[in-house]
Amino acid sequence: MRELILLRHAEAVPIEAARGDDQQRPLSPRGEQEAQAAGLWLIAHGARPDRVLCSPSQRTGETARLALAALESAPVPRTEGEIYDATPGELLGLLDQHQDAEVVMLVGHNPGIEQLVALLTEGRSDEFRGMPPGAMAVLHLNGPLEPGNARLDAFWSP
Repeated sequence: MRELILLRHAEAVPIEAARGDDQQRPLSPRGEQEAQAAGLWLIAHGARPDRVLCSPSQRTGETARLALAALESAPVPRTEGEIYDATPGELLGLLDQHQDAEVVMLVGHNPGIEQLVALLTEGRSDEFRGMPPGAMAVLHLNGPLEPGNARLDAFWSP
């Protein structure tokens, strides 16, 4: 893997609207626009994943679908249950299983996503700046997938 695209799900409806089931929260109308804008950003910056890993929650699935709709021949997202509520270490473990892909996109949740950015770029997961809904970080890996071994090439937020 030479590049990692981390995409936090776009804005979702409040948990009350999903009858208290966090995994079943759909995107809000604003979130749908954010996810579509993320796809347009990917095209404009030539960022093209060849593998997409996605949390099983409804809002991450919708975010991935809407963002990838902008790309020609986009890969089909793989649902990975361990992304939901994952720690940075758990996300690293999952990503380690996908070293054969050149560019991996992971669509997930905070705090795991923002902590993973900090871990890979700074070597520590307690030094994170935050990622709002729909935000994306593009990391270039300087060798193996290890803490502190990545460079933040781009950060986008709707």
